[in-house]
Order: sequence, then C-alpha cells, then structure tokens
Amino acid sequence: MGASAVALALLADSAQAAFRHLIGRWHYLPLVLTPLGLGLAAWLTRRVFPNSQGSGIPQAIAARHLTDQGARGTLVSIRIAIGKILLTLFGLLCGASIGREGPTVQVGASIMFAIGRLSPRRQAGLILAGASAGVAAAFNTPLAGIVFGIEEMSRAFEAKTSMLLIGAIIAAGLTSLALLGDYTYFGTTSVKLGLADWLAVPVCGVAGGLLGGVFSRILVEFGRGLPGATGRAIKRHPILFAAACGLGIALCGLASSDTIYGTGYAQVKPLLDKGMPLPQSFGLLKLVATALAAISGIPGGIFSPSLAVGAGIGFNLSGIFPGTPLDALVLLGMVSYFAGVVQAPITAFVIVTEMTNDHAMVVPLMAAAFIGQAASRLICKDGVYHALSRNFVAAAAPAEVRGRP
Repeated sequence: MGASAVALALLADSAQAAFRHLIGRWHYLPLVLTPLGLGLAAWLTRRVFPNSQGSGIPQAIAARHLTDQGARGTLVSIRIAIGKILLTLFGLLCGASIGREGPTVQVGASIMFAIGRLSPRRQAGLILAGASAGVAAAFNTPLAGIVFGIEEMSRAFEAKTSMLLIGAIIAAGLTSLALLGDYTYFGTTSVKLGLADWLAVPVCGVAGGLLGGVFSRILVEFGRGLPGATGRAIKRHPILFAAACGLGIALCGLASSDTIYGTGYAQVKPLLDKGMPLPQSFGLLKLVATALAAISGIPGGIFSPSLAVGAGIGFNLSGIFPGTPLDALVLLGMVSYFAGVVQAPITAFVIVTEMTNDHAMVVPLMAAAFIGQAASRLICKDGVYHALSRNFVAAAAPAEVRGRP
C-alpha cells in the first residue's frame, strides 16, 4: 500500500508537469484536450473499469457495509485498483481538477480486500485498514490515517480491528518514509493567532463550511440523478456530459490564469511557504472546476482540491483581516472548507495540523472545523462520502442478495 501510494504520488506529479508543459506551448490547448480527455476517461470508466469513478472513498465505505464477498468485489478489487491509478493519472494529464488521495484509499482497500479473500470474516476490517493506510501514506500523516479510519470510514471505534488498522498504517508509513523520506505535505508553518485575530476563526468556519456544504450538495444531487429532462439527458449521454464538464474546467482554467488544474498542491504550498498570492477568483473557480470533475464520472479525488479551495477562501478573507497572519487564514480556510465537505471535523483539523506541523494552531483549527461542520449541515445533511456511498450500496445490493444461500 505504501509503495502504491508513493508510486501514484510520483506519477501524478509527472502527469501534472507534462500538462503544464503542454499548456506552456499552447495556452488554449485545454479547450480541446480537457473535454476530449474527460470524455474518453468517462467511457473507459463505464466500459472497462466500472465503479472506479469519483474519489473511491464512497466505494470503500460501501464495501464495508456489504457482507457478500461478490458484492464487495464489485467495488474494491485489483482490477478496479489498476483502473483507478491509470485513469486518475490520465485525468491529471488532461487537466482535470482532481486529487490522488481518494484514489489511494480505494487502491489500499482493494489490495487488502484481495488479501482478505483468504480470510472472509476479516474482510471488513481489512478494507478499513487498507483505506486508512492509503490516507496515511498519501499525506505522510499516520495520526490522520487512524482518525480517518475511525471517524469517516467506520464512524465507530472497533477494538477488534484497531490493531489491524494501526499495523497497516505503520507498514504504509514506513514504506513511504523509506522511499520519500520524512516530510510534511505542505511544508512547516509556525504561525500563532493573537487575541484580536480570533474573530477570523468563526468567519472562516462559517464561510468555509457553507461553501463546503454547497459543494457536497452538488455532488450528492448529481449522484442521485437529477430529476426531469436534464437528468434523463445526462443518463442517456454520459460521455457527452463528461466532455461538457471538461470544457467547463478548461474555461475555469483560462479564467484563473491556469491555476485550477490538477490537485492544487502547486498553488497552496508557495502560498504557505512564501506568501505567494493567488488570483482572487482561485477559490471559487477551483470549487467549480472540482465539482465539474467530480460529477463528470471520471476517477479522481476531491481531498487535495478541497484543501486548495479552502486555501483560496482563506486568502480571500485576508482582505477582511489585514492584521491576521496570511498563513493562519489559509489554514483556517482549509480546515473549515474540508470539514464542510466531508463533515468529519476531527479528521479535518488533524490532517491539516500534520500536513503543516503547526501545533500552535491546533485549538483554532479545532474550533474552525466544528463551526465548518455545523454550517455545512444547514445545506447538506451528511458528509459527501457517506451520502454517495449509499448509492453504491443500493446498486450492489442485488448482487449481494444473489450471493446469499
């Protein structure tokens, strides 16, 4: 799992570098490449690698809820893992606003499911361990991997699987350290909030949480299927719809000076490290581009892009709080928006803290995460991963019923 996460990370960086090289040669290439690429990726997803679409985390959650081995195998398998890796890289090569961390979760769950065929009774625990190890290895955040497994994947602490989960995370983390060395995903920050700066916490929490709720609601509604003629047209012409989403992403890219493509890591790290400014439109356009990629039906995660959207929100709010350190606002925006999307506030603040190694911001990040979750629930009642997982459970249920004696 650790090796697959590292390989996907390195290949993803290469794919994004290749895309930047291409648009450096012709600025308007995304108007052609991105629609065609997303259309082809959607076709391959549907015809060759079904159930590899989206981030992959809803599939891993759904696989844990199913009990039949055959039904689980439709959501997590080595075939799906291979397709997930190849099509995520292809999406990044075409300029899609997607991440690699969600796919790493489904890949990890698929590997552990394959191992678990030898011990069917432990499959649910093995899927949980593989998914959690995927998060830990993708970000080099072992504590966040544990919290993600408890809060998001299982939404409960299971003593019988705790040692399995921790063991898988340790193994994945050691592999990542051996191959990439010790690093923090977004570098290291050492910012602190003064007493007067605390007003930014609820403002960031509400703004990020509401926008995260809007994003989640879009994905949930499209995941269920839109009503009326629009929904029927999307269902009849999914490849054309994916191409139209690709065109929308390309237009967002042109409007943002080519900053919204890919994971968002290349934009957020310089912002945190050097205070390098982003376009004022970055946060909103990144949100739109990520939503378009997510509803298009291609494989690709929303983890890193969501953190990038949150960073853009924090950057925008720096105009309202000119005396507050910029990197503090960026971190608050990241944790608020991400908590609003997934509605897993503990995972949100732990992962942002581990990514930046800034323990002085733990309490403000905690507060912003819980405010973000509360604000998000005004718009979307459940986190996006669990809401989407129900669609996969419902679709796999007939196979599960057939598999029962």
